[in-house]
Order: sequence, then C-alpha cells, then structure tokens
Amino acid sequence: MKSNRGITLKLCLAVVAGVLAFGNAAAQSQRADADTDDTKTKQAQAVSKEVYERIQKAQEMVDEKEYQGALRLLNNLYNPDKLTEYEQANVLNYIGFVYYNIDDINNAIRTYERMLAIPTLEPQMAKQTTYTMAQLLTMQENYPKALATINKWFALEPNPAPEPYILQAQLFYNLNQYKNMIPAIENAMRIARSRDKPVKEDWWNLLNFAYFQQEDYRKVRDIQKTLLQNWPKARYWKSLAGAFTELGEDEKLIYAYDAAHTQGMLVKDSEFVTMAQLYLQAEVPYKAATLLQEKMDAGVVAKNEKNYRLLSQAWMLSMEDEKAIPALEAAAKLATDGELDQRLANAFLNIGKYGDCVTSANTAIRKGGLKNPDNIQISLGMCLYNLRRYADARNAFRNAGKVPRSQRTANQWIRVIDAEVERNRQIRLAEEAARKKRQELEAKRAAAAAQL
Repeated sequence: MKSNRGITLKLCLAVVAGVLAFGNAAAQSQRADADTDDTKTKQAQAVSKEVYERIQKAQEMVDEKEYQGALRLLNNLYNPDKLTEYEQANVLNYIGFVYYNIDDINNAIRTYERMLAIPTLEPQMAKQTTYTMAQLLTMQENYPKALATINKWFALEPNPAPEPYILQAQLFYNLNQYKNMIPAIENAMRIARSRDKPVKEDWWNLLNFAYFQQEDYRKVRDIQKTLLQNWPKARYWKSLAGAFTELGEDEKLIYAYDAAHTQGMLVKDSEFVTMAQLYLQAEVPYKAATLLQEKMDAGVVAKNEKNYRLLSQAWMLSMEDEKAIPALEAAAKLATDGELDQRLANAFLNIGKYGDCVTSANTAIRKGGLKNPDNIQISLGMCLYNLRRYADARNAFRNAGKVPRSQRTANQWIRVIDAEVERNRQIRLAEEAARKKRQELEAKRAAAAAQL
C-alpha cells in the first residue's frame, strides 16, 4: 500500500496548489467587484489599495521564489487591529501559501487555522481552506485530525468531486479502518461515472485492499478481473489466482496462470514451477513437461532435485519415458534416497533397456529410503527375467514376496520363470536327443558307405 500513500501525497500537493491559486484569483475577483459595487456588503468585503498593492508585491516575490522576503512583507502587513476581517483572511491565505511553498507545513497549518477562526470568513473560502487543511494534515500524518477535517468539508460541500472521497478512504486506511474505506471509494467511483470521468486504477487497488481485509474474496476476484481488463499486469493475474484459491476455485487457477504466461508476464522460477504443477493437476502433463524443460534448459528454472523430479513426473505421465530419463538421472544423482533411482529403473524397464534397469534398481536398493521396497524388487525381477538371468530374477521375486501385498505377483512371476526354465530344459533335451539321433544316423551312413 506504500504506492497508494505516495499517490495520495501527490494528489494532495496538486490540489493544495490548485485551491490556493483559486483562492487568490477569487480574492482578486472579489476586490474588483468591490470597486464597482456601492453596497455595504461589497464594501465590507473590499481590500484597501495599500493592502492590495502589498499582496501583489508579495505575489511577485513568490513568483521569483523570494519566499522569505514575501513572508516578511506579509507578516508585517498582517495586523488584526488595522485590517478588516476580509483583509486578514486574504493576507493569511497568502502567508499559508508561502509556508506551503517552502515546505513549512506546520506553519501553513497554523496559519490556515487562524484563517478559519475568522468569524466572517466567506463560505467558499472557508470550504476551500478546510479541504486544504485536510490535505496538509494528511501530509503531516495527523490522520485523526485530517479525517475530522475532511468530514467537516463534506458537511460544507453539497456536490463533492470523486477525489475527496479517495482522500477520505486513504485516511481510513492509515487509521486501519478498512471497512470504512469501501463506501468512500465506491462513492468516488459512482460520482466519477456520473460525470463521465475515468475510474482510476489506484482506486480499484484501494478497493481491492479493503475487500481483501474483509476477506470478501468474491469481490477481490471481481475487482481483479476489472483490473485485468483495463490494466493487464502480472500482479493482477497472481492476485486473481490467489482469490481463486481462497474461494476453492482451484480449477480456475490454470486459466489465470496460462493467460499470464501467454502474455509474457511470468518471469520467476517459482511462477513457472507453479504453472507446471497446475498443468499436472489439470491433467495436461505434456504442457507441464515442455514448459519445465524449456525453462530449465534456458536457465530460468533451477536445475535442482525438486524440479528434476517434477519434470520427470511430467514426462512419464505424458507417456514419454525416454524423455523422462535425463531428468530422472540428474535428479537421482542429487538424491540421497533411492526413490528416484527406482523411478529411473521403471523408465528403463518401459523402454526395454533392461541392463540399465538392473543397474538403477540395484542403486535404489543400495541407497534405501524406499516407501515400498518390494516394488523395486518386482521391477528388478522383471528386468532380470528379460535378460534371461532367471536365477537372479527368481531371487528378486522371492525378496518381493516377503511383503504380503506382493506375494501373489511375485509367485506368479516365479511360476512364469519356472515354466520358462522347464520349457528351456525340455527344448535343450529335445535338441540333445535330436543331435544324438543325427549323430547315430550319420554313423550308420558312414558304416554303410565303408562296406561298399
């Protein structure tokens, strides 16, 4: 919210200067009216020629940035015993203006307080000065008094513009009265729309903050959508994603991140990892894999065990076991337990690289830390079987069968191995018998040929 406070300060400076300038012009206009109107009322509001000329001189000094000289002139001029109340108001108005220009806000405030204490102060000038006081008090971080002052101004102004409501909302913010911010900001927006003025981005941000503090995430979600439609920025996509999370609308998170990615608004390592995870949750693992692979190859996403693990998972879920292997190998080298080596063994098994499968399976067993060690024994047994290392395969399946849930599978594989061994034995016996028969036949032919 620091940026909002800064914007308010700029708003204060701009409006204070505008109000003071308007007050000066109004005073001069009223003096001109006094010269042409003979009524007692106008005469009572007139400024003497001497006072007028000295104020004009002070104004010229201000224009030349001779502020201290202007202050001396005006302070020498100010004498309640010699000036009418209208003249006092004009002199004090200029004194306050000079103090403001030299950043002496405390003296500016004190000057305007004296001005507001004048009994016959014109309503328009009183109203303008009250608003200026609210702004100056805000600049001085005297928020309680600033809020009381802006509320006085609202009582004087029957048709306020949007900006005073935003100032009021800022004061509520600084006083931690977040709930009260909402009607103030919404009043500003309503008035702006009725006058065909733009509703500013910062106003939406203030309103978003207020609703967030009330944990009204539906409003936060809707405000973020408005912000994105008018001012598409990465932080609004992230805020929208946060609102979806708070509302339990996790299925919509992927749309927010995907849109931000499409618009080139994701830049951080964590953002791409989160997006890949969302792709996996949305059951589009190929997108997760290609995104992570691209960003890891580019050096944007860190090449650590966690990210390699996620990348390998994405490739495997995409049925791209061969592409998963480099990520698994890299992750397995960084891991202290054998879980990733077990995944690597399974990937090698799936693509028929049985020797590599056996190596990875044995590494997994050696490292340990496996949640289900019987599963790696099953994988090892299958790879050994495909390498026709039946004795070693049978031993792996026996180890797997020590766990009750794997007994049936292990026993089935042992029966397959036994049947294969027996079939191979029968084949060998048949081949041996055939060989002997051929030898006997060849011997008989040789004997018969010898007798001829």
